[in-house]
Amino acid sequence: MHLADRNIYMLYLIKVAKWFMLVMPIIVLFYQDNGLSLRDVLTLQAVYSISIVVWEIPSGYLADLWGRRNTMIVGSILGAVGYVIYSFTAGFWGFFAAEFVLGIGISLISGADSAMLYDSLVERGRSSEYMKLEGRVISIGNFAETFAALGGGLLAEISLRTPFIAQSFVAAIAIPASIMLYEPMRTRMQIGAGMRHIWSIVKQSLVTNKALRRNIFYSSVIGSATLSMAWFLQPYFADELGMSASEIGIAWFVLNMIVGLATLAAYRIEKRIGITATLLIIALCIPGGYILMAFINSWAVIAVIAMFYVVRGIATPVLKDYINRITTSDVRATVLSVRNFLIRILFSILGPFIGYFADVYSLRQALALAGVLFLVCSLITVFFFIKSFTKQKSKSV
Repeated sequence: MHLADRNIYMLYLIKVAKWFMLVMPIIVLFYQDNGLSLRDVLTLQAVYSISIVVWEIPSGYLADLWGRRNTMIVGSILGAVGYVIYSFTAGFWGFFAAEFVLGIGISLISGADSAMLYDSLVERGRSSEYMKLEGRVISIGNFAETFAALGGGLLAEISLRTPFIAQSFVAAIAIPASIMLYEPMRTRMQIGAGMRHIWSIVKQSLVTNKALRRNIFYSSVIGSATLSMAWFLQPYFADELGMSASEIGIAWFVLNMIVGLATLAAYRIEKRIGITATLLIIALCIPGGYILMAFINSWAVIAVIAMFYVVRGIATPVLKDYINRITTSDVRATVLSVRNFLIRILFSILGPFIGYFADVYSLRQALALAGVLFLVCSLITVFFFIKSFTKQKSKSV
């Protein structure tokens, strides 16, 4: 087996190590058991998001400059260390340190993993398979998260700290997997002027390169919308549908399975219906899910939520592939990190605002507001995105 082909299997292992989240079903209970208030819990999540935002673009730049393999090794080590800190500390500041370390670790892997996959395929003359394999990697992560929810609940019967101890070992799987990665041949970024060089890449992504800018803006709007839904879904199940904790757990399991299956099929769907139709379906269905959830007062809303997660599963590999097509290998990880950076920024701004709106008014009204905001943003950005694709096609004819 060629070393570049082996990278695909190592990236599968790294994805499992990142997403086999044994702690997710009990993390709030664990916080409360250690004396944290809900405000403390939300503050810790803000620390995690800010840590990712601050390091997202520099980490992508580091991956282009220093190598994807090297940054992923460091990121994998920090991912394991973060859960080790959780395993042996109690109270806000210990968890603060853990979330900060985890945020940096995730940033070092985010972007570098997709760039590593794409460059490995390019070296083997298989770049046309990227969307299929990126979808496979993402679906593996979703399936891992799905089954981890069951395991985490069982481990919590021993103690609420046991899932965190086990998570340390799961996260450590990424360390040998990243060490075994092969750095594919690519155009190497020369050692430049540090932050000035990073800024030049950001400027190219968001200002100079019109096609890339439109691509990233649209992708960021959709990414922010899907990320926000994860925080609204559990209270929606509990407050609006009256579901018990066990029923919510089953629903979470099913939805993650749906995402995983949809992601596996994403490249076939995009190939069958075409780029324009795929982009429009994503632009309408993701915000539409919010709006329909706000107004449907029956269990039929489950079909809407399932539809949302099908489209979410299609969107991620498809939109990443479009970015990769128009990005050179020497800056690919940095550009993908710009996308992730914008997703987190949008989420950090809109998420708390919509959450505040839900506290003051109602969850349904907040979902309607979010749907309208995301619909306006997605329609505007997808219009220019499709326009760019049309121009590219006319030039190639």
